[in-house]
Amino acid sequence: MFVRSESDSEMTGGAGGRASVAAPQVFTAKFRRRFSDFDVMPDLGSRIGSLTWYRGAATCIGLCAFTLLLAPGFENPIYGTVPPKMTGAQFDATRAQSIRPLGMGGTTGYRVAASRLVTPLTDTPERPILQSTAKLASGEALLGVLQRSGVGKGDASAVGALITKAVALGEIQPGTMLDLTLGRRADKSQPRPLEKLELRARFDLKLEVARSGGTLSLKEIPIAIDRTPLRIQGTIGGSLYRSARAAGAPAKAVETYIKTLASRVPVSRLGSGCKFDIIIGQARAETGEVQLGNLMYAGVSGCANNVQMLPYESGGKVEWYDSSGKGNTTGMMGMPANGRFSSSFGMRRHPILGYARMHKGVDIAAPWGSPVYAAADGVVQVAGRSSGYGNLIRLSHGGGNGSGYGHLSRIYVRPGQHVRKGQQIGAVGNTGMSTGPHLHYEWYKNGVAVNPRSISFSSTKQLTGGDLSQFRAKLNAMLAVPVGHGLERDED
Repeated sequence: MFVRSESDSEMTGGAGGRASVAAPQVFTAKFRRRFSDFDVMPDLGSRIGSLTWYRGAATCIGLCAFTLLLAPGFENPIYGTVPPKMTGAQFDATRAQSIRPLGMGGTTGYRVAASRLVTPLTDTPERPILQSTAKLASGEALLGVLQRSGVGKGDASAVGALITKAVALGEIQPGTMLDLTLGRRADKSQPRPLEKLELRARFDLKLEVARSGGTLSLKEIPIAIDRTPLRIQGTIGGSLYRSARAAGAPAKAVETYIKTLASRVPVSRLGSGCKFDIIIGQARAETGEVQLGNLMYAGVSGCANNVQMLPYESGGKVEWYDSSGKGNTTGMMGMPANGRFSSSFGMRRHPILGYARMHKGVDIAAPWGSPVYAAADGVVQVAGRSSGYGNLIRLSHGGGNGSGYGHLSRIYVRPGQHVRKGQQIGAVGNTGMSTGPHLHYEWYKNGVAVNPRSISFSSTKQLTGGDLSQFRAKLNAMLAVPVGHGLERDED
């Protein structure tokens, strides 16, 4: 360490030297301390109208005027020299070294003729190995893709026969990549022999066709797959969709999740204190690829609207049920056929018999062959000919409710079959005691015909017995799935 006066003395070599160097520095330091906010070139875009701004404007004008004074003037030309135009050999040499030959198609520039040391080739040499890739539009197009890639017809047919032993060509997914290795050919008029072919036939299977001893052989390489479902949890923030997407859930699964929840709870009322719980089918290959499947569980916890929902197949139909085994509530269709009501329910004069009698349903006039749909979920009780009804279908909907559809031209269901609301079960016709194409539509309550237009019907399916036990076991297995590593997070 040293004192400033000592250091100045040593560096300048004496008092005189110290004074000559230190004086400007001291003056600059004093000036900066006194005018700390002084700016030689102030910003003319700020503090407009202040003294600093006017001083900056004056400085700018002064610099512009000083520049104009140094200029030679607009009327005085500036003289220079232009090199003479090159011609002859000098021009050719310069042109050959410029980029202009590229722009003129390579027709200019120097070309060196071959010397006697250069031996011309009698034939173009051929690469001993040719590697390429190709993409399949579909599995059935395998042979065509191989031949277009240079594989001979015989080798392509042999490859197709070998691969068919392991997997059907139609099961190979579109977009599958083929890695091809073609060998040397003895004659250029012949296609190259196939040395090796690799493809991912399935997510869990890789196939390799290789040439050994002049023949092609197939090697199946199984790929281990971990099918542990992916579970994603998180706190619902301002948007359930954005929170789930930010936690790593795919868009399609989130849409299905929200749609499933909406059948039980108002999604808009799920506040920021609630937590979403999503389980998605997942397949992880040992090679690193991941495939995500369908939504397997939808849950909400941490608030008043706790929900646990799981898909379960019952009666040949997959539906979502809550933890108590209760399914979705379904209603009935107002119009099982597209048309107009041509005859109402009640006493009327029969158009064929000519006397008044009870009309146990309503008639819907529609063109012949128009689709007839099931008004609600149910089981087919009758599907066939029935006297004055002509072709008739009767459905049982549970809870003492049933429906009938008469005068049909076609019947698409059979007795004992389960049908869903909106499923086409027949077609409008003119069979039986009918004066024109229409649908006779009836509704029964405990065996008594009622006006279909005056009722509001809904049903909720409830699992019982063995179905309920299996459903709860499946639910417990889903709840035991661990949360996906690195995907659990909260969204404020």
